[in-house]
Amino acid sequence: MQVKKFSRRGVTRVLWLKSVTDTGHVPTRAELTAGTDLTDAIAAIDGWTLQNQAIETPDLGSTFESKIPGTDQADDSSLGFYEDKVSDEIEQLLKKDDTGWVVFLRKGDVPGSRSMDVFPVRIGSRSPNYSTDNEAAKFTVNFSITEKPTQDAPVPAAAAPKNEK
Repeated sequence: MQVKKFSRRGVTRVLWLKSVTDTGHVPTRAELTAGTDLTDAIAAIDGWTLQNQAIETPDLGSTFESKIPGTDQADDSSLGFYEDKVSDEIEQLLKKDDTGWVVFLRKGDVPGSRSMDVFPVRIGSRSPNYSTDNEAAKFTVNFSITEKPTQDAPVPAAAAPKNEK
């Protein structure tokens, strides 16, 4: 199988949505458009994966210790941001205890692509990163994933242009 490889930098988009009405956590195009694109302020991404907690199932008839899938669990997840010297827009948008959805458009905003992951979250903390190193000022927002995320959802179609008469 031929794979067209790519780098996430410059392609993947990360959005913050305050609301998603679908119970399956699949946002509409209007909800994506109403969200805030955080991509250009992100300095680091950590977590945002699911792990399965396997259950050991040994039995007397075998010396092999088999396992079956158990519960799923989300890793601790965070986004690191560059701090803006004159604006606190992101800090005001992402406050401790706020709830919302972090949306990853893994292959970009490509309508129909099944590459949208949607994480329902609550913000656990937001903290500046202090350093004397020669680097840009940053802060980290830690998220708790509150429900099972939706993975591989199709990116909704773009709004159709209005016909002018």
